[in-house]
Amino acid sequence: MNSIVLLFVLLKSLILYPQLVGDSWDEETRFRMEVRAKELEWERIQQELEVEKLTPKQVQILQLSAVAVLVFLISVLWLMGCKRSMRREGHEEDDNEEEVGNVAANGDDNIENELVNEAPNAENNDFAWAVYQGGNDLDDNTGRILMERIQWPVQELQAGCEWSKNLMDNFALYFGHVLANSFYPGLQRAIGVGSAFEGWSPREQDVVYQVLIPMTPPQGHSFHLELDSAEERHVRNFRVRVQLECTCTKEQQAEGMLCFLHHPEEELRSNQDPSLLDTLCTDSYLDVQKTARWFYQLVRAIWPALPQSHNWHLKLLPSTRSCQFQVTSRRESFRIEMFFGVRRGDSDIFVSSQPREAHTQSTAWPETYAVAEAKFFQYIARQVPSDSLHLRCLQFFSHLLLGIGFSTYTMKTIVMHLLNTIPMSQWSRKHFLRRLTDISESLRLSLEVKHLNHFIVGNQRLPEKISLPQDVQMAEPPNLFHRLAMDPAAHSQGLEEYLDLQRRLRFPCTELCFTQTHL
Repeated sequence: MNSIVLLFVLLKSLILYPQLVGDSWDEETRFRMEVRAKELEWERIQQELEVEKLTPKQVQILQLSAVAVLVFLISVLWLMGCKRSMRREGHEEDDNEEEVGNVAANGDDNIENELVNEAPNAENNDFAWAVYQGGNDLDDNTGRILMERIQWPVQELQAGCEWSKNLMDNFALYFGHVLANSFYPGLQRAIGVGSAFEGWSPREQDVVYQVLIPMTPPQGHSFHLELDSAEERHVRNFRVRVQLECTCTKEQQAEGMLCFLHHPEEELRSNQDPSLLDTLCTDSYLDVQKTARWFYQLVRAIWPALPQSHNWHLKLLPSTRSCQFQVTSRRESFRIEMFFGVRRGDSDIFVSSQPREAHTQSTAWPETYAVAEAKFFQYIARQVPSDSLHLRCLQFFSHLLLGIGFSTYTMKTIVMHLLNTIPMSQWSRKHFLRRLTDISESLRLSLEVKHLNHFIVGNQRLPEKISLPQDVQMAEPPNLFHRLAMDPAAHSQGLEEYLDLQRRLRFPCTELCFTQTHL
């Protein structure tokens, strides 16, 4: 709590504190400084009392607003430094070295006086030192201070991902035993996808750990993916047609399996479990909702056998196109969402149960790029500097977007495009302000032209380890802003929302007051 109060007192003092005009302090200036120091101390005490009354949500808003104010103030200081440097270069061209020396000396004195002015406040010293050093040191210290400020009260993502993967590995072991000789889909090892497994999260609490479970056809069956050509071009929905295959071989007959194609129906009904067509399909196509209900039954039946069940409580959550549940112990809680899908060949592209629109038919399986995107972030993590800030940028903007119409996937797409074009060496903390500006500017330009390309589809510059089907690699990238291009009202709303985002970034105190009055 105290750090929040000190940060806001620091910001206010940077704006309102009396500035020194000479090399020495006269009595009047000294007296005004002492009075101002007393006022700041009283304000600090008052704000401490107010902060203690805040809810956790209000505290998070305060933290976010403080970071945005720092971004704005440091940007102003950086621009002032650039103008000062340009003026100095102009004097050098006039060969007025003596005058330039005097100006530089006076400038240094003023900066030193400002630092002395801020010295009593320990939180201020880091900021003042960053301003004093200038150049790359200024950028580096500024990035360090701002990155330290972006600390959100979320669960430790890495530990949560490891725990979730261990749980899913245990599930996979029992899935294999239970489904070994059945006519239900085979379930492979889960793949971590989504923001949590990419290293960031748009949620401040209740992080959702999403996994995708690849499915394979059971014995005597095959899967055939059919692109639904009736859908719009920007949405690629598939249907999974299930086809029976002949099993009249000596090996399969020796296992006691009857061929669904060449044995009488009465014999099949009496001596063998029904085929997948009769359990999870609708009109020969794999049904997402039926498959989701089957997943719930599997999880409920297998959970008591898992070692985690001894210390954790399982709570199933409602969903029609996935299997969601929450596991809770005395100290921790994890929310996991299991999607399921079919891999396209041997690529990193799947058709999955994850919906891409509000109303998706039960036999529609949208093409998903979540695995390819997760592999891209894994590749980036191995390339960027140790103090890389790309995930902090995503975290920062995802929280600024609360209450605004832009989706976190839009900002993620912009960041992925920038990661694929800006050299990895320029994502260290000293480039923090410039990268934030790049993200904001990319969003503005995309809104102006009403066009934002999908990152995976049609991208010829992906890392080699990301495998795409030929049609995905050569396709024209879908426009994520297609709705803005089709609807002028939606475009106008998008521009207004961008201005709202800019106000939050530059003048968050006004937004803070507005938000608090509506809590």
